[in-house]
Amino acid sequence: MDSAKAAVFETANQPMSIQSFPLPNLGPGETLVRITCCTVCGSDLHTFTGRRSTPVPTILGHEIIGKVVALGPGEPVLASDGKPLREGDRVTWTIAASCGRCFYCQHGIPQKCTSLFKYGHERITDEHPFSGGLAEYCHLAPGTGIVRLPDTLSDAVACPANCATSTVAAAFRLAGGCTGDTVLIQGAGMLGLTAAAYARAHAAADVIITDIDRDRLERAADFGADACLLAGEDADAIRGRTEGRGVDLAVELSGAPEAMLAGIERLRIGGRYIWVGAVFPSPPIPVSPEKVVRNLLRIQGLHNYTPVDLADAVAFLAENQSRFPFDSLVGETFPLDDVNAAFTRALASRASRVAVRPTGVA
Repeated sequence: MDSAKAAVFETANQPMSIQSFPLPNLGPGETLVRITCCTVCGSDLHTFTGRRSTPVPTILGHEIIGKVVALGPGEPVLASDGKPLREGDRVTWTIAASCGRCFYCQHGIPQKCTSLFKYGHERITDEHPFSGGLAEYCHLAPGTGIVRLPDTLSDAVACPANCATSTVAAAFRLAGGCTGDTVLIQGAGMLGLTAAAYARAHAAADVIITDIDRDRLERAADFGADACLLAGEDADAIRGRTEGRGVDLAVELSGAPEAMLAGIERLRIGGRYIWVGAVFPSPPIPVSPEKVVRNLLRIQGLHNYTPVDLADAVAFLAENQSRFPFDSLVGETFPLDDVNAAFTRALASRASRVAVRPTGVA
């Protein structure tokens, strides 16, 4: 085979086209992966509907798993465990590749690398056409963090690892953990349900989840939530559960400005607040500097994650896939040729994820 298919996105709210591109000649440090599954993330839907911009033409999709089919010449490509990759390895990889040398890479935030290459967000070029998950192959650049997947981890559970699960792992890393804490999770979508499970698995004392959608909240108890509350009606319940103090840690995953304002009010003195959901333009919110100072609050933003978070995410899923129903979060599966039907379904359904598989992949 010297060419392969991909779904090409060019214009918001218009069907993607299936096109063929030549397979790449790999350079040093590069890897070619045969994609076995890609799940459609909320950010893919935001791009498709025009809520956020991306260079076009592009191949969307970044929650990807696959099998290594070729490796570039020269020094071996190492997986996260420090051992060389081999053809046939089943893998996932970081949402972006970074150089490892620039100011941001040297300061522990490689996701802000000055030469970042981001899967599912790059313009198609002759040198690197296969950079997204809605394709038969993905061409991994040097500087990509690659994690082997255990055979026991199903595709449905593993696919969101390199976006939703890794982002959650990064949020709790920034928060300094949650052992013994009362944790507020704002938003009960894929990220929120994963965060509830993560908090429960990491010994949080009380896990509270809020959302504006009752149907979404109904699932949260299965993912470790102790209290499932409607957003805007949760203040009294939180005061009652914390003896009036407020929560130790809040994680905001909806991106709604009103949720962020509410979250500040739910924090105890000395509370920590991690903002994750605001990855698209939204109105500014009024924050009282005096309240932040007098209440010793810590508010920190998170965008994407580091390679260590992906390794932690895969380990978390492997250890907890039988404890929480992660496989239920992926609804229907569509062949690549029906990618537009997959997006229609993802936009219309309540499924946290819809999956796309290349034709002929079991």
